[in-house]
Amino acid sequence: MASSISMKELTLGVCYYPEHWPEELWADDFRRMREMNLSVIRLAEFSWAMLEPVEGQFDFRFFQRVMDLAYQYGLQVILGTPTATPPAWLTHRYPEVLNASREGVLYRHGMRRHYNYSSPKYRELCARIVRNMVEAYKDHPAVIGWQIDNELNCEINEFYAEADHQAFRQWLQARYGTLDQLNKAWGTVFWSQTYTDWEQVHLTRPMVSASPNPHLALDEKRFISDNAISFAKLQADIIRELAPQHWVTTNGTFGHLDSHKLTDELLDFFSYDSYPQFATLSSGTEENPLGDRAWSMNLSNVRSISPNFCVMEQQSGPGGWVDRIEMGTPRPGQIRLWSYQSVLHGTDLLVYFRWRTATMGTEIYWHGINDYHNRPNRRVREVAQVGEELARVGSLLAGTVYQAEVALMQSYDNMWDGELDRWHGPLQWQSMRSWYKQLQYRHIPADVITLREKTTIEELLRYKVIIYPHSAIMTDETAKLLTQYVQRGGTLLFGARTGYKDIHGQCYMRPFPGPVAELCGITVEDFTLVKGSVRAAELQWEGSRSQLPACTAAVGFNEVLQVEDAAVEVMARYASEYYRGKPALTRRTEGQGSVWYYGAAYSEPIVDAIIDELDLTAPFADWLEVPANVEAGIRSADGRSYLFLLNYSEQPAQLVLKKPAVDLLSGVKLDGTLELPGYDVLVIEV
Repeated sequence: MASSISMKELTLGVCYYPEHWPEELWADDFRRMREMNLSVIRLAEFSWAMLEPVEGQFDFRFFQRVMDLAYQYGLQVILGTPTATPPAWLTHRYPEVLNASREGVLYRHGMRRHYNYSSPKYRELCARIVRNMVEAYKDHPAVIGWQIDNELNCEINEFYAEADHQAFRQWLQARYGTLDQLNKAWGTVFWSQTYTDWEQVHLTRPMVSASPNPHLALDEKRFISDNAISFAKLQADIIRELAPQHWVTTNGTFGHLDSHKLTDELLDFFSYDSYPQFATLSSGTEENPLGDRAWSMNLSNVRSISPNFCVMEQQSGPGGWVDRIEMGTPRPGQIRLWSYQSVLHGTDLLVYFRWRTATMGTEIYWHGINDYHNRPNRRVREVAQVGEELARVGSLLAGTVYQAEVALMQSYDNMWDGELDRWHGPLQWQSMRSWYKQLQYRHIPADVITLREKTTIEELLRYKVIIYPHSAIMTDETAKLLTQYVQRGGTLLFGARTGYKDIHGQCYMRPFPGPVAELCGITVEDFTLVKGSVRAAELQWEGSRSQLPACTAAVGFNEVLQVEDAAVEVMARYASEYYRGKPALTRRTEGQGSVWYYGAAYSEPIVDAIIDELDLTAPFADWLEVPANVEAGIRSADGRSYLFLLNYSEQPAQLVLKKPAVDLLSGVKLDGTLELPGYDVLVIEV
């Protein structure tokens, strides 16, 4: 079971930066926090220059005073290790700690996250500041836990300093042992790239073509992830040694980082930074059809790391730096809506970013709960409402877990390989978005899960249906696991470009879809990328429970399927192009379950047709009618279940209850037809 946060009640907190404010404001800030039922503050994650103003000279008095006062007001403290922002004396004296561009140009001091994980000197200095900081604060009664660094791999997730090239070689030597094995894994016989000495091996460097060796590029991302985890482990080990009574976490899901492995090996639970308005920056476009509701898919992914987790930064105002990430102010009700969005999806400790908007620096437009003037505003009142509600019902909701019988599956290898490979990478987003969108609109709860080497059949069998759309990299071991899942009653759906690459990203010399061809009972006879003048074929549906709209096209990629097993049913055929009449979507029974194969990327119409064919319905369909613009999901534990209804529209939504219920947040009795106001929330015990 994945690591989860353990809270007796749903708890609210706020990120606080006392170094930004006169000390005479602290007591009033803490008093008002407690009045709003905020009981946790996060401190110090950007404070290295204060804690070690001169190399080797430490001063921990400032935050000692802050925590002493916070403790007097009944506030608990999460401390961040300050390694995301090395001080100027450090980067000036030791430029080897800086990260570099692919061209080798150093990223200089003045922002954050401008260091590299590989520098021995940086690791030495990080270990020293963390050790001294933990020693100084480990016995303070306010401290409950530690956040390692801040948002690992945020801002930048590629590293090309000289120390990184050296560390990459060491990582490769441990992985492959010999140059012969490396050359084989990377296919270096192609274009005479064969290496004869380890010193010849580098991370991606500038080349004539923008496209590097794809097998090197895949290993590069694996290395970056392992290196970031190794950097975090240095700090986690120190905290575990000196302060075993405190929990350890870190925040954010960012690129080229296996957050599952990070959590399994180092953390008590995972933390996420939830800014739903990011999903609205292109609102109304085909890329973001769900608006801020699309953020639920991100939160669903976090659940696969920790079923119950911390949101270390919850959006509490408009976001923006001085030169980018411009956002409008959340409308009345949206901050509360987004808070319950996080709670629905598994948050038991929710920490708002930030208490008061900064008056200086890059984030002067990244607004907090309070404005610069520090007077009451509607954001303060909205957060206070959430605080009052959770103070009453938080103990009921804590520890309950989101319920889903459908899962969208992904893997780090395929995501990382797909960043470079344009023949399968873009298909993943198309299919995941289409499935999640239609499941959301039809109120069928879904998890987003990540397939890993350690994934067990028991973990998969939690779900009646798993969609694993474009798993280009597919091993025989994975195929055996997925076959077991189907044989034991699961329904599994694949998409185009499945199973044609091995673990190194090299193409198999076997019929597509490779390791799962026998399971699916089909092979791929022909194929084409759909792009430019190459048209997508239209589809003719042959299922029994539904119909496709006229002219529905098989988007993204078209694989012409060849049926190899008499047990295969053809569910849809191509209705145009030179492969008219050929199978496009098939279904095969295996044991107690079934496996579907679709030779394209999934679109909303084909997803709807399959949902009908599978007879998937909302878990409350027999007693509640809910419109598509309302998200619905259930958290349950120990015989207790709570249905969350979140209206993402500014317009009221009409609900029809066929049995009496009570809104947990307000105590209001509900029955019959009622209106859920725009951006409003209901939580019903079921």
